Amino acid sequence: MSKRVIGALGMALLLGACGVSKDEFAAAQRDAANAKKQYQDEQQKTAALEKKVADLQAQNEALTKSTTQLTEEKGQLEAKSKQYEELAGSLKQQIESGQVEISELRGKMTVKLKDRVVFSSGSAAINKQGKEALDAVAKAFQGLQGKTVIVAGYTDNVPVAGKGAFKDNWDLSTARAVSVVRYLQAQGVEPRTLGAAGFSEHRPLAPNNTADGRSQNRRIEIALTAADYTPPTVDMPTGQQPAAEPAR
Repeated sequence: MSKRVIGALGMALLLGACGVSKDEFAAAQRDAANAKKQYQDEQQKTAALEKKVADLQAQNEALTKSTTQLTEEKGQLEAKSKQYEELAGSLKQQIESGQVEISELRGKMTVKLKDRVVFSSGSAAINKQGKEALDAVAKAFQGLQGKTVIVAGYTDNVPVAGKGAFKDNWDLSTARAVSVVRYLQAQGVEPRTLGAAGFSEHRPLAPNNTADGRSQNRRIEIALTAADYTPPTVDMPTGQQPAAEPAR
């Protein structure tokens, strides 16, 4: 007798002994398989749901962090530094008359002066009105710690060549910036905090095709930012003392 026949007889005897027919056993097997599949499906659904919950929690945490950051940034933008308030108070008359504009954004304070307030047309010599405004600026900037003051000159696109002492608008914008830097130094602002730059006509605030636009573009901007320079420590030879700074 073959093993297959013996196995079949054994299965028949087992089913008979248990009182379960072959069809009933097959049905039970199918039910067990279905139950197992349902269990596996539920496990997959549970895992997917847990992942979705984790993702939502991560998104919520990121949103909370972003909201907190935006709130902090808003506070920084709205908050005005003590130096800003002092400068705004010193320049109150010039600000109200429209000669000067002052702003502060992300720790950078900028004082903008229209060129006609500080200079005559085509000139880099500071006029009386300009000196009065710069006196107030210098007073607020004295005793600066950890700050850099960059004076920038800007022009409109009208060429100055042949109209005065300057070769072009590069010369004029740079000369005006240097004039303001020298004046601030003369009024007591630490020279190591100062810098000058000329941008000619190449950074306009408004189109140059109108008189008002050209007027906005002719300007001096004084920017107060975090210091980008630390004076190096110089080792002096033994017995040699550094030269005394000239009296102001």
